[in-house]
Amino acid sequence: MRLVVQPTDGVLPLVKGIGQARRSVEIVIFRFDHKEIERALASAVSRGVSVNALIAHTNRAGEETLRRLELRLLGAGVTVARTADDLARYHGKLMIVDRRELYLFAFNFTYLDIAHSRSFGIVTRSRHLVNEAARLFEADAKRHPYEGGSGRLVVSPVNARKQLAGFIRGAKKELLIYDPKVSDPAMIRLLEERARAGVEIRVIGQMTPRRPGISVHSLPQTRLHTRTMIRDGRFAFIGSQSLRAAELDSRREVGVIFTDAKVVSRLVQIFREDWTLAEESGEQEHETKGKSGIESAAKVARKVAKAVTRDLTPVGPLLDDVVKEVAGETGDIDLNTEDVEQIVKSVVKEAVKDVVLDAFEEAVEQGGGRGH
Repeated sequence: MRLVVQPTDGVLPLVKGIGQARRSVEIVIFRFDHKEIERALASAVSRGVSVNALIAHTNRAGEETLRRLELRLLGAGVTVARTADDLARYHGKLMIVDRRELYLFAFNFTYLDIAHSRSFGIVTRSRHLVNEAARLFEADAKRHPYEGGSGRLVVSPVNARKQLAGFIRGAKKELLIYDPKVSDPAMIRLLEERARAGVEIRVIGQMTPRRPGISVHSLPQTRLHTRTMIRDGRFAFIGSQSLRAAELDSRREVGVIFTDAKVVSRLVQIFREDWTLAEESGEQEHETKGKSGIESAAKVARKVAKAVTRDLTPVGPLLDDVVKEVAGETGDIDLNTEDVEQIVKSVVKEAVKDVVLDAFEEAVEQGGGRGH
């Protein structure tokens, strides 16, 4: 197993992998603007390699951008399929070469992610992981249901919540986390439980809301675009899913859990170096104003969420209808309308904030990729 470290390693591991392909390249694309990777795919086709690209049905940059990419790839001889639209997003990033080597990334195939962001990926020849990733690729390309067959390949929404909850629950001494947005209530509760049990938990990124016993710092000077966890210096997860509800439950996200000692040790080393920089910068939990606008975006998100929930229709009448539908006219279900209303408002607030912050992040990504 090999670790890809961004921005240090740049585009070379991807281009080299494509260049070594002899029979096939299968690549899943959510966002793509890197011309060197595009040229490598075209070159592979010219050598007689079967190149298959699975492109997300949409991203916030719009259908037009994806359609232009599709036409360019088709023009180069790449076979192109588009994902279904049954999930909110198809956000995974992976590549399979010759059905022998799996490249799984937390970053997109863009200049911004590769050259200007802290992110990671792994390259493995594990037959089990390669075969499982190929099953996922085929299922999504043919728009067939995918049923997870591996606990090591973490796929949202199929098994991610269960696998990542188990990963957190297994921490005995230390849990190191890179995550742009930890916000899922159930996952935060698990982190709190581990902290109370004496586990040292450090998060580079953001956590909403903050919790006692969990240290959070923002990454200074470098954009954060990885979802990575390291447990007790022995186990690691790298993938595209943050610990937040949307990425666990309603999107296609892909990650991997592994125990390769050399790779895990390197991840721990990088985390500790980044943590030291974060502590020295004095940036606790929030990015400094003006760095990327995240603080302003968060304020906008809170205001929008507050406005939306303020104007919500009272749930009382709706609750009565739903209870009757589920339990029948004589069903004996005792629910407190006020409690349900508060739960609904809380869920809606978090969903609205996630949408606003998603839109902001993607606007930054699109702007950051210009000029290349």
